[in-house]
Amino acid sequence: MNFAPTPRTTSLRSPEKLRYDKATAYDVLDAAHICHLGYVHDGTPRVLPTAYARIDDRLYFHGSTGSRAFLSARDEGVEVCATVTIEDGIVFARSWFHHSVNYRCVMAHGRARLVQDPDRRLQALAAMIDTLADGRSADSRPPSAKELAQTAVLELALTEVSVKVRRGGPNDDAEDLSLPHWAGHLPLATVAGEPVPDTGIGVRPPPYLP
Repeated sequence: MNFAPTPRTTSLRSPEKLRYDKATAYDVLDAAHICHLGYVHDGTPRVLPTAYARIDDRLYFHGSTGSRAFLSARDEGVEVCATVTIEDGIVFARSWFHHSVNYRCVMAHGRARLVQDPDRRLQALAAMIDTLADGRSADSRPPSAKELAQTAVLELALTEVSVKVRRGGPNDDAEDLSLPHWAGHLPLATVAGEPVPDTGIGVRPPPYLP
């Protein structure tokens, strides 16, 4: 299934990189841990890096109840643009102009609203913990009443979404192909290292860690 294009999700540049299929969008959203949440507060644009989780066709963001973004959403919600980008490589071209980056990027627009239902809020917070390692929420202490009072959760329906993907090598101009400069691309990947135990931990890392 695809998302329906809208004026906000229609790119004016590089339309060949643009996609609207849900499968690609959700693969990107499920692979990352941090998104950048853009919004306007008191006429000033702001971008908030924040943890998030996807449950079905909705994104959930957590933050302090005193955060500007969450305060802005108290009544009718707040218009946001959530962006998740995964860098897959560096592209080296023969010319400066055609150097680039291989990436996968999702942009979701819409009105985010505060989650008021306590059970749904707890479900969203558990999902955020499990994005770090599957099963971690059941293997750690849930939030206390005091911690929940300090934590707000925003919900964004995934209806206005676009994906941009750039893969492969450089797109050099034909007249530059005979230049002596090296060209190609350098793949990048995030690799987990060995778990480092905290002070006082005498047990082995759980099986959901590398």
